Amino acid sequence: MRYDPSEIEPRWQRSWDEQDAFRTPHDLATLRRKPKFYVLDMFPYPSGAGLHVGHAEGYTATDVVARHKRMTGHHVLHPMGWDAFGLPAERAAMRENIHPAIITERNVDNFRRQIRRLGFSYDWKRELSTSDPAYYRWTQWIFLQLMERDLAYLAEVPVNWCPALGTVLANEEVKDGKYVETGDPVERRDMRQWMLKITAYAERLLDDLDDLDWPDSVKEMQRNWIGKSVGAEIDFVVDADGRAGDGESFTVFTTRPDTLFGATYCVLAPEHPLALRIASDDQRAAVTAYVEEATQKTDLARTDLAKSKTGVDTGASAIHPVTGARLPIWVADYVLMTYGTGAIMAVPGHDTRDHEFARAFELPIVEVISGGAQPIEDEAWTGEGHAVNSDFLDGMAVDGAKQAMTAWLEEHSAGRARVQYKLRDWLFSRQRYWGEPFPIVHLDDGTVVPLPADALPVALPPIDAYKPTPDGRPPLARAGDDWLMVELPDGRRGVRETNTMPQWAGSCWYYLRFLDPLNAEQAFDPELEKYWLPIDLYVGGVEHAVLHLLYARFWHKVLYDCGVVSTKEPFQRLFNQGMILGSSYRDLDGKYHHPSTVEERDGAFFAPGDDRPLDVQIERMGKSKLNGVDPMDVIAEVGADTVRLYELFMGPLEQTKPWQTEGVEGIFKFLGRVWRTVVDERTGEAAAHLVDEPADSAPELNKLLHQTIRKVGDDTEGLRFNTAISQMMIFTNAVTQADRVPRSLLLDFCKLLSPYAAHLAEELWSRLGGDGLVCQQDWPSYDEELVAEDLVTIVVQVNGKRRDEFEVARGADREALQELALATEGARRFVGDSTPRKVIVVPDRLVNVVV
Repeated sequence: MRYDPSEIEPRWQRSWDEQDAFRTPHDLATLRRKPKFYVLDMFPYPSGAGLHVGHAEGYTATDVVARHKRMTGHHVLHPMGWDAFGLPAERAAMRENIHPAIITERNVDNFRRQIRRLGFSYDWKRELSTSDPAYYRWTQWIFLQLMERDLAYLAEVPVNWCPALGTVLANEEVKDGKYVETGDPVERRDMRQWMLKITAYAERLLDDLDDLDWPDSVKEMQRNWIGKSVGAEIDFVVDADGRAGDGESFTVFTTRPDTLFGATYCVLAPEHPLALRIASDDQRAAVTAYVEEATQKTDLARTDLAKSKTGVDTGASAIHPVTGARLPIWVADYVLMTYGTGAIMAVPGHDTRDHEFARAFELPIVEVISGGAQPIEDEAWTGEGHAVNSDFLDGMAVDGAKQAMTAWLEEHSAGRARVQYKLRDWLFSRQRYWGEPFPIVHLDDGTVVPLPADALPVALPPIDAYKPTPDGRPPLARAGDDWLMVELPDGRRGVRETNTMPQWAGSCWYYLRFLDPLNAEQAFDPELEKYWLPIDLYVGGVEHAVLHLLYARFWHKVLYDCGVVSTKEPFQRLFNQGMILGSSYRDLDGKYHHPSTVEERDGAFFAPGDDRPLDVQIERMGKSKLNGVDPMDVIAEVGADTVRLYELFMGPLEQTKPWQTEGVEGIFKFLGRVWRTVVDERTGEAAAHLVDEPADSAPELNKLLHQTIRKVGDDTEGLRFNTAISQMMIFTNAVTQADRVPRSLLLDFCKLLSPYAAHLAEELWSRLGGDGLVCQQDWPSYDEELVAEDLVTIVVQVNGKRRDEFEVARGADREALQELALATEGARRFVGDSTPRKVIVVPDRLVNVVV
C-alpha cells in the first residue's frame, strides 16, 4: 500500500469542508477570548492562464503560517478573494465577444478550483470579488469620503492615450511609446480626468514607513517614489526681445541654491505655458516644432539618462536674481512639467544632465563648488566642497551656503525655502467599461455633484460594445438614457460620469472588507477592525512594492482621518517572496518552444524537425516564453503536499530560484518515507516498529523530537521554511532506522508536519489513532532540558571552495547533512541548475558538493 496522494488528498479536503475546519469566528465575544493573527496574500487577478507555481509559493507560505498560528492558540484570519476588474478581462471580452463578467467568473472558478486543490486553509465564507456590486458599493462610498475631504478633483492633465485600446495608461504601462502588453502605439493627450490628492499625504507616507516591519529595499523604493526634496524656489524675470520687466517670470525649484552663481542658462519643459509665449520671432517656428514633437513622448522616455540631450533656444533670456546677468532660456524635454515647476536653472558645472546638455550645445560651464578631480569642462562635480566664484558665499561649505543663499533670496523677495515631492497626484480615471463607475453626476450648468450614499451602488449597466464611442467618449456613454440620465433628490437632472475607476481602486481596501464581507449596512464593523488590524503578515511579490502598497496606505490614512479605521497603517509586516524561474527553449528565430515538444540529444535540445540546437535559459516564468509550470500538472503526478513542500524547500522564501523536476521527485520520496514510518506498504497495516510505550522508552528519538519541535516552531515563526523541512527530514530518517518507535512520538510529529504536508499529516494522524483533525490540535511543547544540544558548524564547499555553513546537532546522519547543505543559499548559488556529480560528507565537519 504505497503512498498515494490522489486517494488521500481529495478525501481530507472534503473532510475539512464538511467540518468547516478553517472558519474564522465572527462574533466579537468569541474572538476576544484569544489573540489574533491576520495573514494575507496580495490580491490575485484571476487571469485566463490560471495559477502557476510562482503564485503557489507565496500562498503556501501564508497557509503554513496560518495553520501554525491556529495550533498555537490564535484566532486566524486567512481569506482569499479576487481583484476582478481591469483591462485584461475587457480585452478578452472584445476578442471572444463575451461579457467581461462572464469571463471573470470563468477565470475565478478556475483559480478557485486550483487553489482549493492545493489544500490551502482559507476561510472561503469570506471570499469576495471587486467586481461584485455588493463590494464596489463601498469602493464608491470611499470615493465619496475622498471627495468630501477635497481629495478628489477634476483636472486637465497630459495622459498616455492608447487609441487601439481607447483608454489612458499609466506611465509604468508604456515603454518606447508603446503599451507594454500589446505593442500598440501610445500618444500624449491633454484630457479632463479625475485626480486623487495623494500629495497631501506625502509627508505622512514617508514618516510612517519608519515604524513598519518591511524590507529595507521596499521602504527605500517608496521613499524614492515619494521623492522628498528640501531646497528653495527661485524667481526669474524674463527678458524677451530686450523687454525686461514686462511682467513675465517663472519659478524654479532647486535642492542646491548654493550653486546659483553657477547657473549659465535656464530650461523650460515643452509644456510650460511660457515656452511659446516668450519665443523670439526668429525662433518661434523651431520652438513650436520641438514642443509638438516632445509632448508626444512619455515622461519615462524623456528622462532616460542614456538618451542624447535635445533642445531648442527660445531666443529669450532670464535675469539672474543676484548678478543681473542674462541667461539664455531653452526648451528641452528632459525637464518635465509634472515635476517641480516645469522649469530649472541649469548649473552644468555641478549637475550631470545639465553638463551633458551644455556640452551638446556649447553653453558656458562655471565651477562654483570646489573638490572635483577633473576639469569642470570635462566632468560635473556633484560632491561636497566649498563655494568658489560665488561672491558672498565663497569659502562656505555646502550646507552653510545653502542656508545663506536661501536667506538672501527671502530677504530680497527673489525666492523662498521650500519642500517638494516627486510624488504626483494620482490619475484616477480610465476610459474603460470593466471598472467601478463613479458615483458622480454632471449637471447642465457644468457643476459636478456626488450621489448620496443611499444611491449606491451605481451598478455597471449592460452595453453592446466595450470600446469608446466613435466620437471618443468612454464605453459607458453607450449605456441608454435610463442609466445615463439621473434625477437628484432636489429635482435637478444630470448625466452620470462615464469614466470608470482604475483597477487599483478595489485593491486599495479589500483587506478591510475581509473583516466583515457580508455587512450590508457599512463597509465593515469598526469593532472588528479594532480587533483584527493591523495585518500581522502580508506576503506578495516585490512588483507591488510601490504603487499598490502606496495607494493602499494612502486610502487607509484617509479612512483613519475620517475615523473609520483605528490604525495609521494597514500592513505591519511585509514579506516579498522570491521569483520562481523556469527553463525556456528558444530557437535561432526567437521563437519559444514548449518543454513537452523539445527533444534532448547528446546533452543538447532541439525542436522537432530542426537540427539547430535551442538556446536554453533560466528565466522568469511567462506565458509568452512557454516556460510556466502548472501546479495542477505536478499535483496530478505527485500530489499537492509534494508541491507545497517543494515550493518551500527550494531555498529561502525571499530568494529567486529555478524550478527543478529533480527536486520535486526528492520531496515526493521524502513524503513516501514519512508514510512508511506509520504504514507497512506490504500489508497496509501499522508499521512494525510502532509500539505503545512511553516516549522516554526511546530516549534518543524523544530528544530528537523535542529538538525538532523547537526547530520547526522557531523556523516557521521566522519564515525559514526550508530549514524547518530539513529538520523534519532529519527526524524522519532517524525514525526509519529505529527498531522501536513509540506511537506518541509520531502523533506529535504529525502536528509538526500538518502545516506543511497538510493532507498526509491528517491521514497519518488518523491511522495512529489521533482524535479529530490534526490541524485543530495544539502545537506540541518541548522540554528545555531535552533540547539542549551539542551543536557543530558544518562547512559547505562547492568544488572544494567554502561557500556557506550551517549549525546542526552533533551526530546528524550523512543523508540529512547532504540535504541541509544543498539547501543553503551558498550551495544553491554556486551549484545552480547543475546536477552534483558527487557529494562528499564528512560527519560533524563538512559537506563538499562536486559539480
